[in-house]
Amino acid sequence: MPEAQPPTFTDRLREHTQAPLDRLGAGLARLGVQADQVTMFGLLLVGLAALLLAHGAFLIGALLMLCSLPLDALDGAVARAAGREDRFGMVLDSTLDRYADGFIFAAFGYYFAGHGRMDMLLAALAALVGSFLVSYIRARAEDAKVAVKATVGLFSRLERVIVLLVMTFAAGILDSVAPLEIGLLLLAAGTNFTALQRLRYVHRTLKDRGG
Repeated sequence: MPEAQPPTFTDRLREHTQAPLDRLGAGLARLGVQADQVTMFGLLLVGLAALLLAHGAFLIGALLMLCSLPLDALDGAVARAAGREDRFGMVLDSTLDRYADGFIFAAFGYYFAGHGRMDMLLAALAALVGSFLVSYIRARAEDAKVAVKATVGLFSRLERVIVLLVMTFAAGILDSVAPLEIGLLLLAAGTNFTALQRLRYVHRTLKDRGG
């Protein structure tokens, strides 16, 4: 049945990191740190990374992106420890994730446009659109009126971040834009394919339900 989905890579990683994140989240909550503050600090790091990437500082930019990655899950741990898991916090987290995606892809687009590479600017824009659609289709499908959990596909957010980190670190270490070109083309194709996968999955599930 379409509703039966195997655990995603994100699900498996969450299982292995839940306990240490919860301990760290509890410590931060005792210090008075709020989950929304963690979320916004993560976006600040991504914004700084994007500024560096836009000007070709790939290695430092990749390091900042890597530092921001745990914060994407830590905010939830802080909220649980403080007993303040609220619906607005979830909306804020998802919204800032989209801003983070936009910052990074805009940075790569800016960098390539500045070097006259309109082809790679288009690849960055295609990857951005695909990334937004992957998240949007899941959110729309999980609306109460649709009620389909659409997590299928290879390029969920964690996988996208991993590709971004690998290609950016490689570009910085090798002092070459070739890894960026490969990565952006992979993301442009993979995210849009995943969006179509999710759309097809939702269609099949609703059809099986008779709706």
